[in-house]
Amino acid sequence: MNSKDFISIRGARGNNLKNIDLDIPKNKLVVMTGVSGSGKSSLAFDTIYQEGQRRYMESLSSYARQFLGNYEKPDVDSIDGLSPSISIDQRTTSNNPRSTVGTVTEIYDYFRLLYARVGTPYCPGTDVPVTKQTIEEMTLRVCQLPEGSKVMIVSPVIERQKGTHKDKLQQFLKDGFTRAWVDGKATLIEEMEDLDKNKFHDIGLIVDRVVIKDEVRSRVYDAMELASKYANGRTRVIVNNEQILNFSQNYFCEGIDFTIPELEPRLFSFNTPIGACPHCNGLGVKLEVSKQLVLNKEKAILDGGILPFKYADDGNLNLQEIEVVCKHYGIDTNVPIRELSDEQIDIILYGTKEKINFQLRSNSGRSHEKYEKFEGIITQLNRRYLETTSDWIRTWIESYMTESTCPVCHGHRLNQAALSVKINGLNISELMEHAIVDLIPLLKQLTLTNEQQQIAHLALQEIDSRLSFLNDVGLGYLDLARSAGTLSGGEAQRIRLATQIGSKLSGVLYVLDEPSIGLHQKDNERLINSLKKMRDLGNTLIVVEHDHDTMESADYLIDIGPGAGIHGGSVMAAGTPEEVKNNPNSLTGKYLNGELKIDVPKIRRKGTGKDILVIGARENNLKNINVSFPVGKLTLVTGVSGSGKSTLVNEVLMKGLRNKIYKSKDIAGTHDMIADYGLIDKIIEISQSPIGYSPRSNPATYTGVFDDIRDVFAQTNESKMRGYLKGRFSFNVKGGRCEACSGDGVKKISMHFLPDVYVPCEVCGGTRYNHETLQVKFKGKNIAEVLDMTVEDACDFFENHPKIYKQLKTLKDVGLGYIKLGQSANTLSGGEAQRVKLASELYKRITPSTLYVLDEPTTGLHTDDVKRLVSVLHQIVDQGATIVVIEHNLDVVKNADYIIDLGPDGGANGGYVVATGTPEEVAQVEASYTGQYLKKILNG
Repeated sequence: MNSKDFISIRGARGNNLKNIDLDIPKNKLVVMTGVSGSGKSSLAFDTIYQEGQRRYMESLSSYARQFLGNYEKPDVDSIDGLSPSISIDQRTTSNNPRSTVGTVTEIYDYFRLLYARVGTPYCPGTDVPVTKQTIEEMTLRVCQLPEGSKVMIVSPVIERQKGTHKDKLQQFLKDGFTRAWVDGKATLIEEMEDLDKNKFHDIGLIVDRVVIKDEVRSRVYDAMELASKYANGRTRVIVNNEQILNFSQNYFCEGIDFTIPELEPRLFSFNTPIGACPHCNGLGVKLEVSKQLVLNKEKAILDGGILPFKYADDGNLNLQEIEVVCKHYGIDTNVPIRELSDEQIDIILYGTKEKINFQLRSNSGRSHEKYEKFEGIITQLNRRYLETTSDWIRTWIESYMTESTCPVCHGHRLNQAALSVKINGLNISELMEHAIVDLIPLLKQLTLTNEQQQIAHLALQEIDSRLSFLNDVGLGYLDLARSAGTLSGGEAQRIRLATQIGSKLSGVLYVLDEPSIGLHQKDNERLINSLKKMRDLGNTLIVVEHDHDTMESADYLIDIGPGAGIHGGSVMAAGTPEEVKNNPNSLTGKYLNGELKIDVPKIRRKGTGKDILVIGARENNLKNINVSFPVGKLTLVTGVSGSGKSTLVNEVLMKGLRNKIYKSKDIAGTHDMIADYGLIDKIIEISQSPIGYSPRSNPATYTGVFDDIRDVFAQTNESKMRGYLKGRFSFNVKGGRCEACSGDGVKKISMHFLPDVYVPCEVCGGTRYNHETLQVKFKGKNIAEVLDMTVEDACDFFENHPKIYKQLKTLKDVGLGYIKLGQSANTLSGGEAQRVKLASELYKRITPSTLYVLDEPTTGLHTDDVKRLVSVLHQIVDQGATIVVIEHNLDVVKNADYIIDLGPDGGANGGYVVATGTPEEVAQVEASYTGQYLKKILNG
C-alpha cells in the first residue's frame, strides 16, 4: 500500500490485539467500533496514536524529553504512513478553578483585547462615561477659554477627608506653595486657621494664576504638569472664581476617588493582580463555613446542636463560652435550635458587639477569667482556617465549609475597575455569562463607531469563528464563564475538538474517543458535520464510536471483535458502512442493517402508584419545576445537552434525598421540598467512575468475592497444617505477600528522559505473593493463578461453591466474562467499571425501597453491550426497586416505563418539563425533541 494514501499497520499485538494487519485510508473520516473490551481503544490510542507521539518525541533532544514525558513503543511490527497525531479524548479539560470555557478555548484573550481597545470606562457611582486627557489636551482646552479669563490651576491633593491636615499643609509650604483652594475659597496657607477635624475638607494647591492670552500656553502647560504630579494625574481649573473644569490623565470618577488604570488586556484577566477581585483573588467564589453545616437544628445547643463541638466534653472551652453567652442573652439551651430566633442564632454563629465576662475551666481543672467580645462559631472557624498550618485542622474545618459566590465581585472574578469598562452597556463578565448561542448574534449587533469597528474588526472575526465552532459541536448552551472543572468528559472533548477546528491545521492524524457522548440526537448532525469539516481540511480522523449515525456517516468503518478481552482483538470487518452491513462476520453490521436490535418492551410497568415529588426545583437553569419520580419504575430523564437533567437528578433529587435519609452534609440544589421521600430508604449511585484508583483494587476485591475465595484457600488441608488464616492470602498486608514489591507484583524504575519502566518483581515473578503462600493450592491452582483467571474460567472452577459461583455469574451475566479477577481497577474502562458495580448490586438483596441512579450508563458501550445493560436494569426493577437514569441513547429511552423530558433547549432556554409519560405518550408531544426521535423508532 502507498504510505501517502494509507496508514499501514502490521503485527499489532498490544493488549488483546491478535497480530492485526490493517490499512487505514488517510484524509478520511474513519470510525472504529466493537463491543466494550474488544480492543478498539488498544488499536486507536495505545498503538496508532502512541506510536505517532513516540516518533515526535524521539525527534526532540534528550533534555526536552525529560520535561515533556515519553511514550513506550507499542507492541507492533511496523506502522507506515503515520502523520503527526493529536488525541482528543474524554479527560476533563482542567481541574484548575481559574480555568473557564473562555480561557481554555482562548476566546477570552480576544475579548480582553477587544475591551482594552474599544471599551469605554464608566463611573461606578454615576454610571456615566469617564475620560482621560494628556497634558497637551488639557492645556489646549484651557487656552481655548475666552481671552481675558482669569484661571487658577489647582492640584486637588485632598478630597472629602476629615482632619486638620496641618502636617500636610506645612509640607506644601516647604515645597514652595503659598496659596490653597480650601473648601471653595482661595487662601494663604500661612494665614489659615485650624480646620475642624470632624468635618470633611477639600484642599487644592494653587499652582498658578493666569489670565488667558496668546503667549501663556507654555506657562499653562508647566502649571498643568506640576498640578498633575501632586494629585496623581488630576488637575482642577477654576475659571473666574465660578466655573470649575476637571481634568485627569487617568480615568477618574469625580467625588468618589475612583481611578481606572490604563486599559490593557491584563486589566481584564482574573489571573493577574491588576485585574483580579482582591477579595476572592479572581476565583469568583469564597470557601466559607456554612450555617447549614454547623448546626443541627433538631437538637439543643449543648446537646449536639453545634456540630463542630458535638463530641466535646464539659471541659471544652468553646462550649463553655457558648453557655456563658446564652446565659448572658437569655438564650434557652434546652430547646431545639429551630425554636430560637434568627437574632439569637446569629449571636452564637457570628459573635457579639459587646464584651462579656467569661469564667472558664480547662480540662486540667485550671480556671481563668477574661473580659472580651464573643467571636462566634463561624467567625472563629473561618479565622482558624486562614491561620492554621495543620492539614488535619484545615481538612476538619473544610467539612463545615461550602463555596459561596464572592460578595464583592458577585462571582464575576474581576475587580471594580475592570468591571467598569463597558461596550454597548455590558462589561466583559456580563458578556461571558451569555450562552454561546445567544452571544453570536449579540456580537453582530454591537453598535461601534467607524474607528472602533476598524480597531475591533479582526478580534470580532476571530471570536465569531471560534464561537461558531463551539456551537457547531453542540455546545451552544454553555457560557464562556463556565468553570472548566464542571464540564463532563464529552463536553471537554468537544471543546478541544472545536479548538482544533479553529486552528485549521492540515495533514494531522486526529484520534477521538466517542465525541457524541452526552449529545442529544438533535445536536449529533452538527457534530458529524464538524468532523467532516476537519477531514476536508486535509486531516485523517480515527473516531472510536458506537453511535449509529456517526458510523453511517463514516468514509471507512472498522469493526473489532468478535467479543471482548481474550475473545476480541481481531478485525471482523473493514470498509464502507454498506460493506460492513453486508459482512456476515460483523456484529456491528447486523445492528446497523436491522438484523439485530434491542426490542421495545411489550408492556410498561404500573409501578406502585406512588411518586417521589420534587417541588419548586430552581437550581441553575431549572425553572421552578415540579417533577414526579414514580416508585417501582424504570424512569428515564432526557433532554438536549444543558437542559437541566444532571442538575435535577444529581443536585436536587439525589442530594436532597441524602440529606433526608442519611442526614448528609451535601448542599442540595435549590428547591422547596421533596414530598414522600419516606418511600425510599436507600440510594445507590452507579457511575462510570473507577472502582478504585490503586492497582491493588480489582473486580474480585470490589465485589467481595475475593474474601470468599480466600476463605476457600484458608480451609485447605495445607493451610490448616501450616496454621494459615484467611489474611495470609491478602496481598495488602504482611504475611503472605511478597515483601520485595509489597504485594504490587511489579517494580517501577525511573528512566529520567525515557519512560518509567515497570518490571515484574524478580522475587515473586509478578505473582504478588511469597513462595510459602503459593505452595497452598486448591484444585491444583494457587491464589495467584486464581486471580489470573477470567471470570468465565473462574465460574467453572468454583461451580461447586454456590456463594462464589453466584457472585461470579453476575459478573458474567453483565458481559464481563472476559475480564480477569485480579485485573487492576485502573485498567478497566468506564463502562466496565460501571458493570462491575451493577453486578455487585445484582448479587445483593434488592429491596423495593431502594433507588438506583445512573448518569449516562451507555457511555463507551456498543449496542450489544447496551442490550445487556437494559436487561440488567429490567432485572433490578422487576424485583421492586426504582431506577432513575439520565440518558440520550434511544435504545434505553424506548425501554423506559416513564420519561421526564426537559428542555426545550439548553442553558437559559432549558429547565422546563417539556413532556412526561410512557415513551408512546412522549412521542406524541410535538414540542419534545426526544419525542420526535422516539416516534421514528417506535413506528419503525
